[in-house]
Amino acid sequence: MNELPNPTMPLSPISLPRGSLHRPGPTVDATGSGGITVAWARTQDEVRQAQRLRHDVFAGEMGARLQTPLEGHDVDLFDDYCEHLLVRDTETQQVVGTYRVLTPAQARRAGSFYSDTEFDLVRLRQLRSRMVELGRSCVHPDHRHGGVILALWGALAEFMVRNGLDTMIGCASIPMLHNGAVSGDVAARIWRQLRETHLAPIEHQVTPRLALPVEQLDDGLAVEPPALIKGYLRLGAKVLGPPAWDPDFNTADLPMMMRIQDLAPRYRKHFLGAASCSRPGAHPRPT
Repeated sequence: MNELPNPTMPLSPISLPRGSLHRPGPTVDATGSGGITVAWARTQDEVRQAQRLRHDVFAGEMGARLQTPLEGHDVDLFDDYCEHLLVRDTETQQVVGTYRVLTPAQARRAGSFYSDTEFDLVRLRQLRSRMVELGRSCVHPDHRHGGVILALWGALAEFMVRNGLDTMIGCASIPMLHNGAVSGDVAARIWRQLRETHLAPIEHQVTPRLALPVEQLDDGLAVEPPALIKGYLRLGAKVLGPPAWDPDFNTADLPMMMRIQDLAPRYRKHFLGAASCSRPGAHPRPT
């Protein structure tokens, strides 16, 4: 397998190879039962496995129109700048879950976060030096039982604390298909619910570049947010503003932010350990 070139920049001026932001060692048995393991991609081949899973989920299941240079893979210009987190089935070694993470240094090198293409993030400028972007999250349909997402979140939390980062942003997608037809009514309803209960303070609110016309849609449907969004909210995440419309992915994208300081106490203990509960404002030195 070919080692990846060095788009990974550390949080110091010294240039290190991909994976240097991660603690060395074997993959982690994420369940304790031998069912799945979680690790960061260190080779191009491993990134390709994540991109194939993304293509299967986004194009195969969701009907996304992907503009990709590699058939059967979801590849975009941000991938080369990201760290890719992988969950594998230990029996088959198949990648069954993934996130990609864009660090502050790499976002500067790429020119922006992906979210900058969907939202005006000017109000987050004071957070950017310690802010990462999470994206392209997906789980294989045979493994959507919660364990894979918990494994991903645990590895992300450890990565954040170890590298002195404290804020995560990303776009949480709401499918536009409802009763077999493309409609924004579900997204409009979910936005109306979350605006009342989980909206970030004004100083962190953002505006979509291509807004879903929520005021013109039926927001009276009895619907619940997707499971992933509900999971983010339980952790302590906030919604940063109304959804953008992504016509290529057939989704309404809600801008969301999770700060380590806002992590719900029980999840703080689960993901970060007891020491973090006693010193919620503490950050380790960046590696």
